[in-house]
Amino acid sequence: MDVNLMRSVITAVLFVVFIGIVLWAWGKGRRADFEAAARLPLDDDLAEQPLARERRLQP
Repeated sequence: MDVNLMRSVITAVLFVVFIGIVLWAWGKGRRADFEAAARLPLDDDLAEQPLARERRLQP
């Protein structure tokens, strides 16, 4: 087996794996998970706001 043939086979296999990962990530079933993950930083800020107000009101 020639080294160049082996490199070509490895490149082709990795390309197929890459395309598989892209299709998995952009699939319709993952959309809700990604939208939930995108809201996490904003949800954390909203959850901390009442606590900050309560700390200021306490003597």
